[in-house]
Amino acid sequence: MESAALLNAIIENAIDGIITIDERGLIESINPSACKLFQYTPAEVTGKNVSMLMPPPDRNNHDEYINRYQNTGRAHIIGIGREVTGLRKDGSQFPFRLAVSEVKYSGRKIYTGFIHDISREKEAEEQLKDYASHLEDEVHERTQSLQLSVKELQQAKEEVSISLEKEKELGQLKSRFVSMASHEFRTPLSAVQLSASLIERYAGHLQSQNISKHVNKIKNAVGNLTTILNDFLSHEKLEAGRVEPSLTSFDLVKLAEEITEEMQLIAKKDQNIIYQHTGSNSRVNLDLNLLKNCIINLIANAIKYSGENTFIEFNTEIGKNGCIITVKDNGIGIPETDQKHLFEAFFRAHNTGNIPGTGLGLNIVARYAHLMNGSVAFKSSVNKGTIFTISFPEQ
Repeated sequence: MESAALLNAIIENAIDGIITIDERGLIESINPSACKLFQYTPAEVTGKNVSMLMPPPDRNNHDEYINRYQNTGRAHIIGIGREVTGLRKDGSQFPFRLAVSEVKYSGRKIYTGFIHDISREKEAEEQLKDYASHLEDEVHERTQSLQLSVKELQQAKEEVSISLEKEKELGQLKSRFVSMASHEFRTPLSAVQLSASLIERYAGHLQSQNISKHVNKIKNAVGNLTTILNDFLSHEKLEAGRVEPSLTSFDLVKLAEEITEEMQLIAKKDQNIIYQHTGSNSRVNLDLNLLKNCIINLIANAIKYSGENTFIEFNTEIGKNGCIITVKDNGIGIPETDQKHLFEAFFRAHNTGNIPGTGLGLNIVARYAHLMNGSVAFKSSVNKGTIFTISFPEQ
């Protein structure tokens, strides 16, 4: 029951639309996000053919696709990343990316459709093309004239200045487009995560260790990819200056205990996270989300770069010198020659080997701490471990 409740909560709160249909193409369920996209209530679409949500010719193509699959049975995945057009209740249309997967349950087949609205991405693409075309036209026009008077040269200089400003705008637009493109990876990741949960749920009665093993591998891989995406998106927001700290008063000890419990679940075999607080006061006035991201990043690194059967020390202190947070491990350490570059974006120490990572985590930690008027320091020795310290002045 707990697994079913969790699965239902995931579907109900999913950012993307999720629709399930039977073998005849009739809608069995629709989540709130899909209702919002198509402007229908569940009662208005349940029991109706899913093609009602698509205008021609996508409507006809979708029916033919299901019929062809039912006649041939050549694949378990009906569609991955197909771009189709959606038809809202008011008659308006919008583009979305559709991924449909098959689930066998209780002797019948259920098809789950994952719907991701790509209207903003399409608009950004068109704007990017328009800007690029406009700049190309301007460059072509300027190359036509080789002899310019002093007045013409001054005029050209002013036009170049305007072009540079437009190029800057183009760069910002490109940055936003990259950010949206990164968000696009969340659609297939959500589909994989949900499919893995469905497999785990429906195959639970089989008690198969192999199924559990491979489902866990899928979940871990999705978790790693999600972490990488989050790092890139956080870095993108910082580069664009879109991160503004929101300082609030909260209980640091409570937050630290929650993080310790959460990170212990992903620790390696016999790795133990030991948390301790010093000081009679436990409240701080910082950005809770930014601070949580910093602490999780440092503890995740400690887990990743330390071996099994080790301790990770996590300490918080509030006193006359302000708030101090430390994370200490006994891992591989950081070579001295690499230490001066440690907080640079995309930099990774030479001894990390095949351990996965983006090289963005510590850069994000340092920049988040700076936004809250804090600083980050560390001490490290190869094969002896590392201690990171985040310090915030007295509040």
